[in-house]
Amino acid sequence: MKFGGMIMSEFGTGGTLAAGEDGMKDVRAGAVAEWRFKLSSGSPSAVLKFDVSMGPDKENAPEWNVTLYDATGSELWSNYRSMTEKKVDLPDNKPKEFRLEVICPKGARYGDEVDIQIAAVTQEGTSVLNFGAVARQSLMVLKTQMDQEKSVADSLMSKAQLGEKDIYAIFSPPGLRGYVFVEGMNTDRLREKTRDIKKARSFVDGETDIDEISHYLIPVSAVVGIVEGDLVELINGPFKGEIARVNHIDQSKEEITVELIEAMVPIPVTVKGDSVRVIEKEK
Repeated sequence: MKFGGMIMSEFGTGGTLAAGEDGMKDVRAGAVAEWRFKLSSGSPSAVLKFDVSMGPDKENAPEWNVTLYDATGSELWSNYRSMTEKKVDLPDNKPKEFRLEVICPKGARYGDEVDIQIAAVTQEGTSVLNFGAVARQSLMVLKTQMDQEKSVADSLMSKAQLGEKDIYAIFSPPGLRGYVFVEGMNTDRLREKTRDIKKARSFVDGETDIDEISHYLIPVSAVVGIVEGDLVELINGPFKGEIARVNHIDQSKEEITVELIEAMVPIPVTVKGDSVRVIEKEK
């Protein structure tokens, strides 16, 4: 069955049927996951029974906020209340719509989860839906002062070793100026840890996805963009600071052969592609 353009599940016995979204969803710390479902029955009312459990470490698991709303947005039940049941009317034998909302605690750790079972009991039978959410890390984009990406990444890495270990990865892709990617759990603590890093600016609103930065994760050859005849400056090694012209490029080894411009006798020198900086392209 389809509801709201999504694949739905149907569970029920007798004349009581709950149909809607269910199953497990990933949710980031401080974010919201929600499911929509309908309940239909020939009975004029139903009793909803709630069973909420948190884990995997039940004794130390942070508290998730679980709330059930009706179609108008009115709150019907929350796990912060002591009651475990809620009677709802089903007027005119029409399906009643509900929205289940789960808020992941900001202090959640990777893999923390909540499981919710809702059983709808009427005179005609019982219908059960199961829901779940698991905490996952956030991937955020940090703005930096131009050409200070590595400095900011290094400073943030030093701070990541202190206190709560909630920063999982810091990525400063070559060629991307003014931005650093930061992966972690608690977005508030991520912002706090960057607050006094001088060359860090602010986080871009919202979060990004690994698919959006996957092209940065593919290694780029050190000789990309270099062609024979280019004028380059050697930036490390015994000839650091010398100007040379590219004579040959070995793509497989990512090496280039150059001739020093100011050498009295032209001597070919082979260096790695990342040992040079192009200062003038071949015309």
